[in-house]
Amino acid sequence: MSSDAMKKRAAEAALEYIEENTVIGVGTGSTVNYFIDALSRIKHRLDGAVSSSEATTQRLKAHGIPVFDLNAVGPLPLYVDGADEVNAQLQLIKGGGGALTREKIIAAASELFVCIADQAKRVEVLGTFPLPVEVIPMARSHVGRELVKHGGQPVLREHCVTDNGNLILDVYNLAILEPATLEARLNNIVGIVTVGLFAQRPADVLLLGTADGKGVKVFGRDRAAHGQYAKNSPEDR
Repeated sequence: MSSDAMKKRAAEAALEYIEENTVIGVGTGSTVNYFIDALSRIKHRLDGAVSSSEATTQRLKAHGIPVFDLNAVGPLPLYVDGADEVNAQLQLIKGGGGALTREKIIAAASELFVCIADQAKRVEVLGTFPLPVEVIPMARSHVGRELVKHGGQPVLREHCVTDNGNLILDVYNLAILEPATLEARLNNIVGIVTVGLFAQRPADVLLLGTADGKGVKVFGRDRAAHGQYAKNSPEDR
C-alpha cells in the first residue's frame, strides 16, 4: 500500500473526533490535505476552522469551510495535524512545511490534539528528520552558532520565508533522547521563535495509517474513553 493511501486512511479516521457545531484547528501538510478534503463532506456539521498556514486557509476556503482567527474563537476542542516524526510518547517533530510556529500555537490552545500520519513517521528516537527551527532573520548566524553548541548541524532552508516573515534552519545530526528538555533549552536561545519539537505539548492521539488489514492504529486517548488509553497497549506503542 502506498504512503498516500495510508495518509488518507489516517486522515479520514480523524473525522470521528469532530463534535457537532464546533470550530476546530487544522494543521498543514500532505496528510492534512487529505483531512481537509474529507472534512468537506461534513462541513455542514462545523462552524468553521482555525488554520495554521496560508496554504491551509486557501484549501479550507476552496471547500467552503469558514476560517476564523484564533483570538476570536479560542480555546478549541480539537486540533488535527500531521507529523514528520513521532515517538512512543506521542512527541513529535514538525515543521517540514514551515508552519511550526502557528501549529504550535494552535496545539497549545486546543483541548485535544490528534496527530494523523502514515506508519513510516513512527520512530524510536526523534532526530533522523532534521529539526526545523524558525528564527528571526537578523539572528540567523547567532542562532546557528548556538545550535552547533548543542551538537546539531544547522542548514538554512533555501527559498523559504515563513508566513510570519522569518527563516527556517533545519538542524541535522541530532539524536533527541530527551525531547522536552531539548525543546526548553533551544527555545531559550535568543532569536529563535520556536522549534519544531512538540514534546512539552505532545499529541494526545496518534492515528497511524498502516499497510496491514487493520487500516489505522490508534495510540493515546480514545475518543470514547474520555482520556484513557483504550485502543493500543503501552507495549504496542
